[in-house]
Amino acid sequence: MSALAFGQMPPRAEPVLAPPMTLEEMERVAMANNQEIRAAEGHTAVIKTRTAAAGALDDPTLMYRDWGTPLAKPWDLNQSQQMLMYQQTLPGRGKRGARTEVVRQQIAEGDAQVEMLRREISVRLRKSYYDLLRSVEEHRIHDRQMELARQALQSATVKYTVGRVPQQDVLKAQIVMTRLAEHLVMLDEETETARAELNTLMGREPDAALEVPLDAAGEHGDPRALPTLLELERIALEQRPELKSIAASSGVAQAQLTLARKAYTPDFTVAGGYMLMATGSAYRNNYMAEVSMSLPWLDHRKHDGEIKEAEAAAQVVNSERDAQVRAAFLQIQQALIKARAAERRMQLYRDTLRPQAQAALQSAGAAYEHDRTDFLNLIDSQNLLLDVENSYLNAAADFSARVAELERAIGAPLPAGPPATPIAEVK
Repeated sequence: MSALAFGQMPPRAEPVLAPPMTLEEMERVAMANNQEIRAAEGHTAVIKTRTAAAGALDDPTLMYRDWGTPLAKPWDLNQSQQMLMYQQTLPGRGKRGARTEVVRQQIAEGDAQVEMLRREISVRLRKSYYDLLRSVEEHRIHDRQMELARQALQSATVKYTVGRVPQQDVLKAQIVMTRLAEHLVMLDEETETARAELNTLMGREPDAALEVPLDAAGEHGDPRALPTLLELERIALEQRPELKSIAASSGVAQAQLTLARKAYTPDFTVAGGYMLMATGSAYRNNYMAEVSMSLPWLDHRKHDGEIKEAEAAAQVVNSERDAQVRAAFLQIQQALIKARAAERRMQLYRDTLRPQAQAALQSAGAAYEHDRTDFLNLIDSQNLLLDVENSYLNAAADFSARVAELERAIGAPLPAGPPATPIAEVK
């Protein structure tokens, strides 16, 4: 007979032990090492390098010119005019500041996008963390259920040996053991999936060893009073990275509009030079000074088009900002509805269904020991408790994930509040 026939589990590979990491430690590592965040920070760093160049002057020019050299004596420079000139273009008043402001607004936009990505990574990490916590708890429940099944198999075997129960009870107990072995395979798969996701989010190899503290299991099941919708909307307007990003985009568009309107401010070019006249001139050493000014008023078609384009872009960004606010408020409301529903499901399993299922199994076990019920009833009670325990853990993990989504929707951690009111006290 196989090992399962005697109530034994198949051999399991010993896991590689690693120092346990709390959720806060994982978040710190992810914020420092996540590749997506690093890439976004790199893009923002590139934009920051443009700040100095945005307000700088154009490169000056140095020119040498030789005039009037006779073709018959091209080597006789004494018969020509030699000129050396330095030239610098000066942008119109306010243009350099407007260019710098455009870059500053782009930096603010990039910083907001990095923060938005950080919040997204944090939510994904917390969901995976709660999945790993749930699998740890389910492994504990599985071990307890396996011990109960093993005791039931031993009891059924003893009773069958003395002729008190049919062989069918022993076979049913063996089936229960096999089903628990199947359940363990599923749990191992979920555990490894969550661990790989966490490692990837932290910038580590997917198969790196990772454990959670033993006393952390169950921490995701603490319900708390959720804030009101109005309070969440207020927090989102102040903290949500997407809204900060669109506000920064609006600042970029406004700065670009200001720069476009500066097109009608003329630019000036100043130049100065030294001239050496041909031999025999009354004054061989001379200087030259030159000032030129652009005439943007003569090109209305070009500059008016640039201004209209910038105005249209600013209007589009403002419309997008309004749409983002409405979408954020809708997301907050949907996340709050789901969080409240998940909270009630978790409380229902924790405060009502779990105690009932545990009491039912204890009653069925005592009745079977005294031959007051059949083995099928005992198995049904055990399966019911296993299902309720797993459903409770799923509900607790789902509530924690919904809270993470709600925090993602407002762009900040939920404010501390009193514990949630038990369902039994809700009128």
